[in-house]
Amino acid sequence: MRFERSHTRKAVAVAVAGSLVLLASACGGDDGDSGGGGGSTGGALEGRGPITFATGKDTSGNLVNQVQAWNSQHPDEKVEIKELPESADAQRQQMVQNAQAKSDAFSVLNLDVVWTAEFAANRWITELPEDQFPDLGKLLPSTVDTGKYRDKLFAVPVTSDGGLLYYRNDWLQKAGVTAPPKTWDEMTAACTKVLALPEAKGASCYAGQFEKYEGLTVNFSEAVNSAGGVVVGEDGKPNVDTPEALAGLQTLVDAFKNKQIPAAAITYKEEEGRRAFQEGKLVFHRNWPYVYALANKTDGSSKVAGKFQVAPLPGKTGPGVSTLGGHNYGISEFAKNKATAADFIKFMASEERQKANVQKTSQAPTWASLYEDPALNKQYPYLAPLKASIETAKSRPKVIKYGDVTTAIQDAAYSALSSKQTPPKQALADLQTKLSSLITQ
Repeated sequence: MRFERSHTRKAVAVAVAGSLVLLASACGGDDGDSGGGGGSTGGALEGRGPITFATGKDTSGNLVNQVQAWNSQHPDEKVEIKELPESADAQRQQMVQNAQAKSDAFSVLNLDVVWTAEFAANRWITELPEDQFPDLGKLLPSTVDTGKYRDKLFAVPVTSDGGLLYYRNDWLQKAGVTAPPKTWDEMTAACTKVLALPEAKGASCYAGQFEKYEGLTVNFSEAVNSAGGVVVGEDGKPNVDTPEALAGLQTLVDAFKNKQIPAAAITYKEEEGRRAFQEGKLVFHRNWPYVYALANKTDGSSKVAGKFQVAPLPGKTGPGVSTLGGHNYGISEFAKNKATAADFIKFMASEERQKANVQKTSQAPTWASLYEDPALNKQYPYLAPLKASIETAKSRPKVIKYGDVTTAIQDAAYSALSSKQTPPKQALADLQTKLSSLITQ
C-alpha cells in the first residue's frame, strides 16, 4: 500500500501482532465524536444509482480503467472518482472532515488498512453483512482481519501490501556480491563493495520513506520490529522504550549520520524514493510492490529496467519484518445508493478485477490464488517474496485514535532522524509516555 495514495503508501499473514481495539468511549480529541459499538447495524444496504469513489491520487494510471470496466456494465449506476491528494495524511484528513460534516459527497472510501477501526468506531462507515461478500474466505486471512472491527466487517480488502527490498542486481554481481543481504550488516558490507565501482559513483546505499508522514510510521515500525522490538505489544500496551526498539531506531540514525542514507531522504515519500532508485541513485531501496512495474518500464522513464531484483527486507540478525499495508473499501455511513456501493466493492474486490490490476500495476492482490498463478509469477517474479512479506507482516496499532498515535510516532522518529537530532533513547522514552496517554485500557 503506498502511502501517497495511502498508498503511499503503502497493507498480512495469519495473525496481526500489536492489534488493539479500544472502547469507543475512549475516543476523543479532534477525530470526531465516537459512540459505543461503532458503525451501523449491518442491515440491508439500500439505494441504487450513481456513486462516488474517494481515493488517493492514482499514480499507477490504472484505476480509471478499473472504474470504467464497472461503468460500461452499469450505465445507470456510474462511479465518479473523487481523487484526493497523494499524501496519506491529507487523504485521511479530507475523509474525516467529510464524515464529521455528515456529507454524502463520498460514497465508497479507499481506506488505508489501519484506518478501518477508527472509521468504524466513529460511525463513519457502514457495517457490511458478511453474507453479501461470499468470497472473503478466498482472500489472505490477515487481509480480511484488517477490514473488521470488534469482529464485524466494515470494509473489504482490495489490495494488500508488504515492504520489499529493491536492489541493483547488476551492481551486486559486478562487485562480487552473490546474494541480497539478509541483515543490516550484510547490506552495509555489500554497499561498501558496490559503491567502489565506477558506475556507482554518486549513488547512495539505501533509502526508504522518512518524510514526516504515514510512511515514516511504517519505516520506523519496520526497523523496530526487525530488531525484535514492538511499538505496541500483543497485550495492547505501548512498549517502545526497550533495548530492541532502540537498536532499530539507532540503525536508521547511524545510517543518516554516516551518509548510507542520503540526507535528501529525510524528504522522501514513496514517489521521491522510487524516482531516486529509477535514476540510479540508490543501491538498495525499501518500497511497495507497485514500484516493480514502473521501474521496469522500457519507455526511457527508468534507468534500472532489467537491472534490479527484489528480496525480503533485511533485519538485525536475519530477514526483517514488513509493516502490513494495503487498502480496504468501505461505504460512507452518509452515502446514498449503498446497494450500488456494495456491488461496486464486490466488483473491485473480485478475482478478475484484482488480476487485471496486478497485471497493469504490480500492486499486491488479496486473493490467495493469484500468488500461485503461473502467468502472473512469470510476469512478476517478486510474488513469492511478496507473499512471504505479507504473511509475516505486523500491523500498526489498530486503535480508534490512530491519527493521534501515528502523529506521535512520526514526531518521535523524525526528531531523532532529522536535524533536531534528539537522542534516540530520549525520543523513545518520550514516545512511550505519549502513547501511554493515548492508548488506555
